Amino acid sequence: MKTVISASRRTDLVASFPDWLAAALRLRRARVIGPSGGVRDVDLSPDAVHTVVLWSKDFSNLLRNEHGLRDLVAAYDQVYLHFTVTGLGGTAVEPGVPAPRKALAQLAGCVDLAGHPLRVSIRFDPVLFWEDGGAVRSNLSFFPEVASAAAKHGIRDIRMSFAQWYGKAVRRAGARSFPFFIPSDEETRANAATLAGIAAAHGLILHACSQPLLAGIPGVKPSACIDGALLESLHPGCEPASRRKDRGQRADCLCTESKDIGSYTQACPHGCVYCYANPVV
Repeated sequence: MKTVISASRRTDLVASFPDWLAAALRLRRARVIGPSGGVRDVDLSPDAVHTVVLWSKDFSNLLRNEHGLRDLVAAYDQVYLHFTVTGLGGTAVEPGVPAPRKALAQLAGCVDLAGHPLRVSIRFDPVLFWEDGGAVRSNLSFFPEVASAAAKHGIRDIRMSFAQWYGKAVRRAGARSFPFFIPSDEETRANAATLAGIAAAHGLILHACSQPLLAGIPGVKPSACIDGALLESLHPGCEPASRRKDRGQRADCLCTESKDIGSYTQACPHGCVYCYANPVV
C-alpha cells in the first residue's frame, strides 16, 4: 500500500523551510530526525506515495513556485492542504504569520493547486482566549469571515481545537507576558456550539481535533485530520490508503497512518505563543 506523507505537523515546512522541502522532493528521499532523536529516511518516490499532505499558515512559497516547489509537488498523484488561519496572524500571538485577510487571499490558489476544494481544509486552530484590560478577548469573532471565505471557494471542511496550554507554552506565555485565559468546560462547549452553528449556516462541516470534551455537541464531528478513507475517496485513481490509527499520535487523535517528514530541529520562526512544537522565540 502506498504511503501518505505528512509535511508537516512538527514545523511549517512550506512557509519556513521551502528549500529543504524542495530538495527532499527532488531527491525523492527525506532524512528525518524523530522526536526521540532517531534518524530515518523516508521514500518520497511518486510511485510510493499515495498523497502528500501539506500543513501551513502561509502557502505563498508553494503558490509562487519558490525553489520549484509547485512543480515538484505536481509529480504526485494527490496533494491535500491543511491551511491554518486563526485570525491572529501578525499580532503578538502569531508575530511571524501573515495577516488573516492576506492568508485568506491564498485560498483560490490553494484550491487550484489541489485540483478540488475538498482537498483543502481550513484549520481555525487553536481557538484562543486572553485577558485584556479586565475583559476576555478571543479570535472567535473572526470565524464568520473564515467560514464565508471557505464557502465561497467550495471548501467544506473546517478543523478546530481549543488551545491546550502545555507546560512549555505556559512558560513561553509567561516570558512574553501573555495573559492567556482558559474558559470553563461549559463555556468551551457553548463556544463550540456557536462555531458549529456558523459552520452549518455556510454549509460547512466542523471537525474538532482531539477534543473529547466536545463529544455530543450537534454539528461538531471528531476530526481525523489525516483521514485515509477521505484521501482514498478523493484520489484520482481511487488508490487504497491505510485506515489504521496512527499510533504515533495522541490517544484522542483519530488520524490514520502517515509518515511525517518534518523534524523538531527545524525550529519554526512563526513565533506562535501557544505552539506545541519547537518555535524560534
